[in-house]
Amino acid sequence: MLLSVENLRVVYRKKGQAPVEAVRGVSLSVAAGASFGIVGESGCGKSSLARTVIGLQKPAGGRIIFEGADTARMTAAEFRRYRRSVQMVFQDAVGSLNPRMTVRQTLEEVLRVHRLAAGNGVKVRVGELMDIVGLPHNLLDAYPREISGGQCQRVSIARCLALEPRLIIADEPVSALDVSVQARILNLLRSLQRDLNLAIILISHDLAVVRNICDRVAVMSEGVFVETGSAEEVIKTPRHPYTRALLEAVPDVGRALAGRV
Repeated sequence: MLLSVENLRVVYRKKGQAPVEAVRGVSLSVAAGASFGIVGESGCGKSSLARTVIGLQKPAGGRIIFEGADTARMTAAEFRRYRRSVQMVFQDAVGSLNPRMTVRQTLEEVLRVHRLAAGNGVKVRVGELMDIVGLPHNLLDAYPREISGGQCQRVSIARCLALEPRLIIADEPVSALDVSVQARILNLLRSLQRDLNLAIILISHDLAVVRNICDRVAVMSEGVFVETGSAEEVIKTPRHPYTRALLEAVPDVGRALAGRV
């Protein structure tokens, strides 16, 4: 198994206030090249779970195991390798990019900092990354403010791919985009999963977004998974009332998107 999360707890503490348990004993597993969807309303704990898996938030309990190794027991060098292997695509594509850096500079920085290419190899690899995510090379000298939201999201994905990750966590990667652009970004993620044998954890508030990409889906509410199963099972025969409520709330535009990706 590529990634296993066991009984994970995430607690936020603020001086003078009662602790808030955002994730309450969640477990999941993702195999290499597989996809796992996490669906739920805002505030249910989805992003807290993602940030903890990626290493941006410390867990209050439980274990995160990557390729058989407990991340809590990794050496500093091992954890750096883990952070390269598990990358995150954020919801705010424009905000996740440095506004003072061109697309070229953004991609070159990753390659140079991590010593993944040198000399002319940097230029070659940048071109390859642009091709992989379907961006024309004439955008290389553009700044984030000069390109569309969908193009910024492709740059963010290219930046992740520069590190040759085994797993990408996509946290609401299309919710800020137009419907037609959403379909193209989701198609890109699906093709990357297939062509690069990438594992993907896709986080969304919309079951229609994840149903055509994810092998398995977990429905999250108030910090716990209330239902887990194959995407088809969860969509066609939901067992939990919360899952049924989510399905009933899917707007027509979401259903249209599900048919297009």
